[in-house]
Amino acid sequence: MKVCKFGGTSLASAEQMQKVANIVMSDAERKIVVVSAPGKRFKEDTKVTDLLIALGDKALANEDVTDALQRVVSRYEQIANDLNLSKDVVNIIKDDLLSRLATKEEGEQKFSDLIKASGEDNNAKLFSYYLQSLGVDANYVDPKEAGLFVSKDYGNAQVLPEAYDHLYELRNRKGILIFPGFFGYTPDGELVTFSRGGSDITGSIVASAVDAELYENFTDVDSVFVANPNVVEDPVEIEELTYREMRELSYAGFSVFHDEALIPAFKKGVPVCIKNTNNPTAKGTMIVNERNYLINPIIGIASESGFSTIYVRKYLMNREVGFGRHLLEIIEDEGLSYEHMPSGIDDTSIILKGDQLTPEMEERIVARIKEDLDVDDVHVEHDFAMVMIVGEGMKEMVGIAAKATEALANVGVNIYMINQGSSEVSIVFGIIDADADKAVQELYNNFFVETKDPVA
Repeated sequence: MKVCKFGGTSLASAEQMQKVANIVMSDAERKIVVVSAPGKRFKEDTKVTDLLIALGDKALANEDVTDALQRVVSRYEQIANDLNLSKDVVNIIKDDLLSRLATKEEGEQKFSDLIKASGEDNNAKLFSYYLQSLGVDANYVDPKEAGLFVSKDYGNAQVLPEAYDHLYELRNRKGILIFPGFFGYTPDGELVTFSRGGSDITGSIVASAVDAELYENFTDVDSVFVANPNVVEDPVEIEELTYREMRELSYAGFSVFHDEALIPAFKKGVPVCIKNTNNPTAKGTMIVNERNYLINPIIGIASESGFSTIYVRKYLMNREVGFGRHLLEIIEDEGLSYEHMPSGIDDTSIILKGDQLTPEMEERIVARIKEDLDVDDVHVEHDFAMVMIVGEGMKEMVGIAAKATEALANVGVNIYMINQGSSEVSIVFGIIDADADKAVQELYNNFFVETKDPVA
């Protein structure tokens, strides 16, 4: 049994849905199909999820939602018309949206999740209708009825252990099952969504639960590349990488896969293949437990911008018991999460996503660190990027960090922080935002320019 997930661009139009139907019907082992909401049909287009967010915002502001509602319905209506489907399916979708809009008094977070999740839910219904029109034994699956139980964390649901036992029963159902991504239900029946891009999470959960032979994640690229094609021209393709490598790359800005999505598949050991809906015969990229590291110890280079640093200096800080704990308590009290915390004997830095900070919050943090910890200096700096080189083979090779730092020095990129985890899967360099693309390009040239063969 294979579980396959199709992203928003794969289901954005009738033409794309026809491609997806052909892919599904071409392999009898593709038994469960997880779908996203319709994505962009062209560069300037708007995703249905964004249309739904706008619709929900208007409803919560008690504004007229007629036009916003019609924009959502029209997207499904155009697909249905182009597929020669009955108007009944469009009426079902419109009635569903109206019933969701009627719940806005039940709480803003609950209402927001309910509206956003309609994108995937209604697209699953539409796609199942289309397959049925082709004579295929296909059925929409309601995640509530199937038992995809999650925690009550609006917009950030976590799957509950009992969900896997319930979902395993999908193996016993006949025909092709169409499962909406992005959301589940609490045990008491309340709809809650995963974080944005969570259809990948749904696919991984379902693949793990049913003990799938393979989880195929269809998107709009032939494979994962070792670097962002928008930054590096014609980068090398990756044929095979490990779960840990993919998660590191996803965290560092690779947009092919949601960075939480691999965890259920990883725990169960289900291999994942990233494939292209528009070129389904391409080999794609396999994500596995183990790979051969000898070909190239580095599997990818990524960068992510928008970081800020809280810099703290205090003489003899290293001898002060509990200093680090007290510092992190201040960060915790503000509800912040941090990414890295490089330290010296008299100074330390807390690196975090800058969009978490407000000017008022910065002022409070600086004042409290000064007062509570009696430091010699504390200040906040902005506009940093984290550039990461990833590869489980690095721990077997000498000189990787030296080669990387030399490459950055060659193009005048100043390094403000270096961090390598104990697992030695990645090395992170903190640099200024403006140098990020230049850094990625030079690292790529140093590690990959000698070969254009796919990386395994």
